[in-house]
Amino acid sequence: MSYACSRCGHEGKLHGGRRCTRCTLADRLTELLDDGTGRVHPRLVPLAEHLLSMDNPLSGLAWLSYGRHPSAALLRGLASGEIPLTHDAFRTLQPWRAAAHLRELLMACGLLPVVDKQILLFERWLHEHLAGLTDAEHAQILRRFATWNVLPRLRSRAEARPLTPAGRRYVGEQIIQATALLDWFADHGRTIADCTQADIDAWHVRHTTSANANLRQFLLWAAKTRLIRRFDLPSTASPGGPPLPERDRTALLGHVLTDRTGSLRSRAAAAILLLYAQPVSRITRLTIDDIIREGDQILLRLGDPPSPMPEPVAALLLEYLGQRTNMRTATNRDSRWLFPGRRAGEPLQPSTLSTQVQALGVPSIAARAAAIRQHVLDLPAPIVATALGYHQVTTARLAAEAGTTWSTYAPGDHRGEEGSVSNRPSPE
Repeated sequence: MSYACSRCGHEGKLHGGRRCTRCTLADRLTELLDDGTGRVHPRLVPLAEHLLSMDNPLSGLAWLSYGRHPSAALLRGLASGEIPLTHDAFRTLQPWRAAAHLRELLMACGLLPVVDKQILLFERWLHEHLAGLTDAEHAQILRRFATWNVLPRLRSRAEARPLTPAGRRYVGEQIIQATALLDWFADHGRTIADCTQADIDAWHVRHTTSANANLRQFLLWAAKTRLIRRFDLPSTASPGGPPLPERDRTALLGHVLTDRTGSLRSRAAAAILLLYAQPVSRITRLTIDDIIREGDQILLRLGDPPSPMPEPVAALLLEYLGQRTNMRTATNRDSRWLFPGRRAGEPLQPSTLSTQVQALGVPSIAARAAAIRQHVLDLPAPIVATALGYHQVTTARLAAEAGTTWSTYAPGDHRGEEGSVSNRPSPE
């Protein structure tokens, strides 16, 4: 019995009409993207070609299964013109997850301008949040705050580096706390324009440090735009947890490097966190281009200069590099992310990777605190900052807290006449 496709001759799994998976997917896409002539709408040809080129066409066929997935209806809407090919049109489409995934594919194949995913998700959330408010004046104030303060800050950050889900949730909490403040005034028969210093102090006493910190940006904006009178804001310092003892950190690193029961992906991420004090949100933003080979040495680019990797860590990273996950679908088959995600052009979600790292027994925050503390004990804070991508103010503060003898080190070029790096300075 022949297993050759009746159309292309490829041998493998056959579907209706004795066609292979890829030919069956092509027929399904033609059906969904039909412009009325029996062919794919010319405007949507790049999308069809992008989907057909995936390494695993069976996943694409399952995604578009007859009557089972809402994406099929969205594709029909694009082909018929019922859904305009714009970001604004996708902002209100339901179900939102299917619409978000399709929008990412459209950006990946060049049919929509590329916009940071977290900005798109925030705009959708904001639209739904404001639509659910019963007070029109409150909605107007919050819309102005989001339009002229929150979104410009998000876009500015996105120009420097891709936003993280944590960054999106942070500005979402700013909107939520601003909404709570407006409701608080309304419950007392007043408006935000009546706000006094006594009100600010009373609010801060009644609410948590986190809630007060999230409200801070709205209050500053409201004062700047003269929506309320000027006032003094209480400080909002947030406490941090203690770092791991150094012996526990090194023991965890040894466990991650030698225990092969965990996935390569989680072990590689945990090694970077434990050795280089990188937050998971930054680890997910690394690319394969950040792993550099210089002769026999392997370097990891986290700042300037790139950091050398000890042999066991380098071996683990290189082994993982050849077995990256989420690479067989149309979503990320050409991804250069070190930890590719399941969405087009996106890395793995930090929350997903963080859960996998913690499943290895690595407490992310305490382990990272221990690692950066050890670095500022071993090296001058300015060097640690530039090499690991930290702000110099942060490493200087950590160095002072650790009581390091590097506290008087002056950043800059410390090469002597011979051009060699100077030795560690002795304390006076």
